[in-house]
Amino acid sequence: MKPLRSLSGLIDFDCAARWGSFKLAARELHKTPAAVSLQVKQLEEAIGFPLFVRHPRHIALTAKGQELAIVVARMLADLRGKVAALQRGDEEAVLRISTTHSFAIKWLVPRMSRFTKLHPELDLRIDSNDTPVDIEDDAVDVAIRYGPVRDDDPALLFRERLVPVYSPDLLAEGQDALQMSDLTRFPLLCERTPETWLQLLNENRALKGDYDFARTYSHWGVLAQAAVAGQGIGLVPYGIAFEDIRAGTLLQLACRSAPFGYGYRLLVNPHKEAMTKVQHFRDWIVAEMEAMKATIA
Repeated sequence: MKPLRSLSGLIDFDCAARWGSFKLAARELHKTPAAVSLQVKQLEEAIGFPLFVRHPRHIALTAKGQELAIVVARMLADLRGKVAALQRGDEEAVLRISTTHSFAIKWLVPRMSRFTKLHPELDLRIDSNDTPVDIEDDAVDVAIRYGPVRDDDPALLFRERLVPVYSPDLLAEGQDALQMSDLTRFPLLCERTPETWLQLLNENRALKGDYDFARTYSHWGVLAQAAVAGQGIGLVPYGIAFEDIRAGTLLQLACRSAPFGYGYRLLVNPHKEAMTKVQHFRDWIVAEMEAMKATIA
């Protein structure tokens, strides 16, 4: 394995990958096609595998070339963004928030207008991504992540609880609310497996029954939307269902909650801990979470 000794090859590679052409990349970089091709060839020799398949009239990324192109494009975009921010002197004016897809769609984005009213001077950049985050990455100021939590964790924002929810459309004429006994009448929507449903049924001494666990989803947010659409009764984190419960598009089925050890944590880039924009966001999201906790029955 040879170490990379120059980034110039990565810049030429990124440009050629975007255009699918050494000739067009050369125009953007103000070089000759031969110079771009040489840089890419030297990069291929340095890393030990081909990035392009060269055809007589065009080039095509190899499988490894496609993977590297995604990483390099992201890296260069972050680098250019940082340089631009430093040139403008607006590092304090841009808040970069990393969070998960479901939390962004169902909790954060619907209430961000409240934050921007408090701090209109901030330019928000929200990156929704379920992959692990490098909190020391300069492209991240704060991150909200969902996973196992401890009550003594200073980063803990909210310990979740799972609640069964359903669309008002599932109610029969004259029926005010669904009961535990109604669960056998509808599909029970699951996040990946029915394990959490079984725990809730056990907590409520209702394991005996002919339940339909046929519908599973990869994300809590998608599951919640399926429940809103009346596709069944969903068991979802309270935070994900909160806005829909408040709006009346989802109703909560009254029952005992099963123990659940997951929740949300606020991670702060240690190099940006003292920045005013980070402190503003921390104060705001803690207050929002406290207000939501107060609504839990």
